[in-house]
Amino acid sequence: MHTAQTSARIDGALEEPRLVEESGTAARIAHVAAPVLQGLGFRLVRVKIGAQHGTNVQIMAERPDGAMSIEDCEAASQALSPVLDLEDPLAQEYRLEMSSPGIDRPLVRLSDFRRAIGHEARVELAVPAANGRKRFRGIIVDVDGMEIANAILLLDVNDPAPDEEKRVRLPLRDLDEAKLVLTDALIRAALKAGKAALELPADEDGAETVIPPRGPGRFSARKGNKPKRMVPAGVQASRKKSGGPPQADGRKPFIKLGDSHGD
Repeated sequence: MHTAQTSARIDGALEEPRLVEESGTAARIAHVAAPVLQGLGFRLVRVKIGAQHGTNVQIMAERPDGAMSIEDCEAASQALSPVLDLEDPLAQEYRLEMSSPGIDRPLVRLSDFRRAIGHEARVELAVPAANGRKRFRGIIVDVDGMEIANAILLLDVNDPAPDEEKRVRLPLRDLDEAKLVLTDALIRAALKAGKAALELPADEDGAETVIPPRGPGRFSARKGNKPKRMVPAGVQASRKKSGGPPQADGRKPFIKLGDSHGD
């Protein structure tokens, strides 16, 4: 049962601010994309502009719980394409890529760090910490504080200097970039979470929610809702040209799995 209290929690999670934001053209795209995604129930993770095989605009998004299916990426791409055409953020032809955050995801909100407690991360600050360092790699222990202005990340660093404590306290208001490290422990946790998502949960009124089974033949036609394929990488949408249709030859946009962690 979807209650007003549940809706309030979801709305609050959707509105959680990011610790880091883009600059330049990427910032303009983020300003356009964020409200469109929020209207669909997604959160913007980041916007990145690349130049591999032409200009690529990668928009990374997720649901408040961190999930993002292929169908979610398709829906977000279809909603964003006409808005970006109208706003015309890039003069040249570009490829729009909708992507999930991936397993070794960027950490851009306080809730991202809290979900990542116990896992290894790379953290870079915009200004040096008290010990003079800006780059750290270690295990996330905890996050003190509920607001960006006073939130402190507790990190057990892998390589403390002889005169440094192993556990450092990093002010997240000074964050420049953070990303999980792809470790065996992180992969096991992701597989465990994916398995748990396939179990039959109960609604708030006690009724079981029916989830279509996955496995061989899961893409064949069946009655009811099709299972959503969860993607740790991402989905690429169609090539776009500013101010015109996505593809001049009239072909339908293509969708395929892509790599969302090419940092």
